[in-house]
Amino acid sequence: MTQGTQGTIRPASNFDAMRDAEILRKAMKGFGTDEQAIVDVVSSRSNDQRQQIKAAFKTMYGKDLIKDLKSELSGNMEELILALFMPSTYYDAWSLRKAMQGAGTQERVLIEILCTRTNQEIRDIVRCYQSEFGRDLEKDIKSDTSGHFERLLVSMCQGNRDESQSVNHQMAQDDAQRLYQAGEGKLGTDESCFNMILATRSFPQLKATMEAYSRMANRDLLSSVSREFSGYVESGLKTILQCALNRPAFFAERLYCSMKGAGTDDSTLVRIVVTRSEIDLVQIKQMFTQMYQKTLSTMIASDTSGDYRKLLLAIVGQ
Repeated sequence: MTQGTQGTIRPASNFDAMRDAEILRKAMKGFGTDEQAIVDVVSSRSNDQRQQIKAAFKTMYGKDLIKDLKSELSGNMEELILALFMPSTYYDAWSLRKAMQGAGTQERVLIEILCTRTNQEIRDIVRCYQSEFGRDLEKDIKSDTSGHFERLLVSMCQGNRDESQSVNHQMAQDDAQRLYQAGEGKLGTDESCFNMILATRSFPQLKATMEAYSRMANRDLLSSVSREFSGYVESGLKTILQCALNRPAFFAERLYCSMKGAGTDDSTLVRIVVTRSEIDLVQIKQMFTQMYQKTLSTMIASDTSGDYRKLLLAIVGQ
């Protein structure tokens, strides 16, 4: 992943999958469930270690750990535990599938995953989507979205963005000029020019383009995108630019939006905490405090309750 980011969860040293499987089995046997024991094990193991616990559980007891957990848990706690036990690529693929199943589409989920992942992550997701659900991700996107938003997502699921870390400043100038002429500098908008540049250029290159654009247009590219686009394609393009500027800040904002106001968007809260827990949750927490003058854990604590709250806080850490 990007240099200098870290997760809040690290692999446990002296890890013993069979011992953990036994602890979980005991926690679920007899009357009631020892949720604290489950929280302690799950929150201090990496995703890879959780996969080993699942395998050990089946070997030792001839039962499916996930089925057992499902019968013991419910609601948000169940969703959180199940998410933690899914291999990370599978969890992304599953979230995309769920976002497009049934009536209506959860476009924000498609944007949050497809516009922020690395090439390797995207390619793994596409493969997993095919092998696990027997479906073609690109086809599903095409049948569930339309217009410029569809094109942007199809571009994203190619997993073909340039990923070199070096920046070509002349190209940044040229791209800034082209974007200006495709938007602010003309009547109407040439959407395909925005799509081409934002889908192919590396994140460091896009950052340089945004800087060049500000100097040239006396307006930042994000606000130009807001003026030229609307709806989901606007959100998608802005997500790409926000990732180029500061990916942890993008997720901090999404977390804040999932909890502010009345009610909590628990699926988003769970998805971001789980998917970033081993990548950049430390930086997301730092950005959250900078942006909102309170810590992520304070906000989670006041927005959630019970074992669900305990487990989220154990993952996020203080």
